[in-house]
Amino acid sequence: MSKQNRRDFMISGSLLSATLLTDTAFANDNETKTEDKYPPILDSILKRRSVRHYASTPVPDKHIRMILEAARMAATSGNQQPWKFIITQDKSTIMKLKEACIENAISRFKGRNNPTESQLNEQRVETKAYYKKCFSALVYVTVLTDNESTYPSYNHWDGPLAAANLMIAARALGYGTVHYTDSVPSAVTQKVLNIPDRYERVCFMPIGIPIEWPDAPPKKQYKSFIIHNSF
Repeated sequence: MSKQNRRDFMISGSLLSATLLTDTAFANDNETKTEDKYPPILDSILKRRSVRHYASTPVPDKHIRMILEAARMAATSGNQQPWKFIITQDKSTIMKLKEACIENAISRFKGRNNPTESQLNEQRVETKAYYKKCFSALVYVTVLTDNESTYPSYNHWDGPLAAANLMIAARALGYGTVHYTDSVPSAVTQKVLNIPDRYERVCFMPIGIPIEWPDAPPKKQYKSFIIHNSF
């Protein structure tokens, strides 16, 4: 299958008017009727996966705009909208982020383990392989909140709401994402992307066509989360 056909196939899976709920979405939940049909937005939520390896397929600017429009329309405390979204597509900047992450990870490994030279070399190989995949996408979004917003004590709720909208919108258009926090340290993005101290980072997120879609991980049964009326 060509790259274009593969991409069209991925997008079509989320943009159909309705699809059947997959059996894996509510694994082992006998109360769920798998023949029920779900509207496209719920279909996109159920098909969202954490993707960590991307094809070199460009993401059109119009799709980036649509994804960020969904993010900025998230629910927010008092309509304060404390967000900033840094879109990173410059290859040299992406390379700087990758190299800084590798350096940080190796430094932490040295500090924790007092490794031999052989162990250190092995760790370098593993770390470089890991971050090669992390930085295989062509588009990255750093989600920030402004500590000088109207209600800054509510930013820790508002920020994740915007990030969630971003992930769902990306999936609706056929793209994968992942919510990076510690793997791509906040200190790295702050330094490389020149982020002022007034901003708090929520996450660092690639957007792109996956090399392959990961399988759905096991999920707890629906009824294990639900309490009616009160405990």
